[in-house]
Amino acid sequence: MRICVFLSAADLAERYSGPAREFAELIGGHGHTLVWGGSDTGLMKVVADAVRKSGGRLVGVSVEFLRDVARKDADEMVIAKDLAERKALLLNGSDAIVVMPGGLGTLDEATEILELRKHRRHNKPVVLLNTAGFYDGLTVQLRRMEDEGFLPVPVADLVFVAEAGADALAFLEASVANR
Repeated sequence: MRICVFLSAADLAERYSGPAREFAELIGGHGHTLVWGGSDTGLMKVVADAVRKSGGRLVGVSVEFLRDVARKDADEMVIAKDLAERKALLLNGSDAIVVMPGGLGTLDEATEILELRKHRRHNKPVVLLNTAGFYDGLTVQLRRMEDEGFLPVPVADLVFVAEAGADALAFLEASVANR
């Protein structure tokens, strides 16, 4: 399975990098491919290193203005012209999506992927990996959107919220197998 992971390129505390490393080891250990933003910095590097070390493949999709921080030893690396093209390539090049802790770029990617799923522009499973409660506020907001009629489909049909990487991967493997 080709798993797209949206996440931060910032150096983060162990409470985020440790669980990210563990999840990445599961990706590689289960023979899956990481499809990610291609950066060789921060949390993106932590995840790519762990996937590689545990036997998985690396498919990066960077963007022209970040070419200098793209991972040099990825199995595949695509350089998109802009962020919009990058998001489309990441989605189209994957079987499933996981949103890990990140900043504004990650939030942008997450909301676009959910919006496209809402409109049935893709049927790939989406997981919000809620490491250390990072996405508690977002999950409250999504439930409020659902409760107050802002979402035409249940939140549960859009995204699975997992507290641990093992739960995220189990959900993805079951979802992709049943598609």
